[in-house]
Amino acid sequence: VDSDTLRVFQNELICCICVNYFIDPVTTDCGHCFCRPCLCLCSEEGRAPMRCPLCRKISEKPNFHTNVALKKLASLARRTRPQNINSSDNICVLHEETKELFCEADKRLLCGPCSESPEHMAHSHSPIGWAAEECRVQKKEMDYLWKINQETQNNLNQETSKFCSLVDYVSLRKVIITIQYQKMHIFLDKEEQRHLQALEREAKELFQQLQDSQVRMTQHLDGMKDMYRELWETYHMPDVELLQDVGNISARTDLAQMPKPQPVNPELTSWCITGVLDMLNNFRVDNALSTEMTPCYISLSEDVRRVIFGDDHRSAPMDPQGVESFAVWCAQAFTSGKHYWEVDVTHSSNWILGVCRDSRTADTNIVIDSDKTFFSISSKTSNHYSLSTNSPPLIQYVQRPLGWVGVFLDYDNGSVSFFDVSKGSLIYGFPPSSFSSPLRPFFCFGCT
Repeated sequence: VDSDTLRVFQNELICCICVNYFIDPVTTDCGHCFCRPCLCLCSEEGRAPMRCPLCRKISEKPNFHTNVALKKLASLARRTRPQNINSSDNICVLHEETKELFCEADKRLLCGPCSESPEHMAHSHSPIGWAAEECRVQKKEMDYLWKINQETQNNLNQETSKFCSLVDYVSLRKVIITIQYQKMHIFLDKEEQRHLQALEREAKELFQQLQDSQVRMTQHLDGMKDMYRELWETYHMPDVELLQDVGNISARTDLAQMPKPQPVNPELTSWCITGVLDMLNNFRVDNALSTEMTPCYISLSEDVRRVIFGDDHRSAPMDPQGVESFAVWCAQAFTSGKHYWEVDVTHSSNWILGVCRDSRTADTNIVIDSDKTFFSISSKTSNHYSLSTNSPPLIQYVQRPLGWVGVFLDYDNGSVSFFDVSKGSLIYGFPPSSFSSPLRPFFCFGCT
């Protein structure tokens, strides 16, 4: 093969990003090839979808398979390139011979006579080029660091989303608290102001916690990236320098074992509203729910699942084909007036409570959506409890009620509200709307 052809062939084995022979080469959907570490470092904050650094075409698949043939050719080219092994640092002081072998046991470069000495003769030895290539192939430290990097980036994205969601939620909660107090006597004005001030203080602390968490996650993410980049640069060193530094690789990655910053779960205090239960009991409906339980299958609509389970909503529970629940309906459907009833949720972590259109009571496969249904939803996922409402779907950043939950339906004014009976506090009040069909109380439990 003439030199020009060989040069062209060698150029095809060089990554256009790092301008070195490929390390763990992958091929994108558009056909371009890059080192996997180079492609990772070029990705925009680890966000999907990934774009090709050359043509900017989007790659649909997030994970690329190693181009094994290209990897072997790049490895062969790297082994055959000239090695600077005759420098003074690479000459054995004892035997004045070039160190051409690598001791697997001691992680040291040795000359021939040293490898045959009693100290090393029982150890395994490899030529420098082969040992360096084996070191590059393993690169477990880089894979682990990138995994930690991706997890931290995902947590940071979720924390940022929580912060934005909490801003809107606090504004909304101010509104519903104000509306609820307006329904009560004028002497509660001062208590209303104290409640709002406490909410402001508590929200400020939560915002600070989320901001601090974002800073910690950003610092952790930057540290992981720096460590990943250092390892990336190390693996591109000449063989001799790489092997001389191999003992420090494990030491660098020990820092990656530090605990990852944990996400903040913001939760506001539900303050007692003086006299609210006394007022609601004026409209109490005894035996609002039937004692007969109807087996049914519950599923959540896509928008409700997205709010409750976030990025993992597609793999979340509550599949209508696989989970049997038990529903309890009220014998009476309401078409006017004010009605209040309480339900005991002490023994259930997963429950759905509220009112829905009377026409839906005949269904055994029930889809929880936002179409004329007003529900409070408690769910448990991976030891984490969440409280939410539908219509529209919204996470409730207050403590989940552990005992009795009160439901207040004001049909004429088009409102449904939920209360924590043990605290005498408001959980949530749906914005006023217009009811045009009969509404029936509904309670479902056992859905997991």
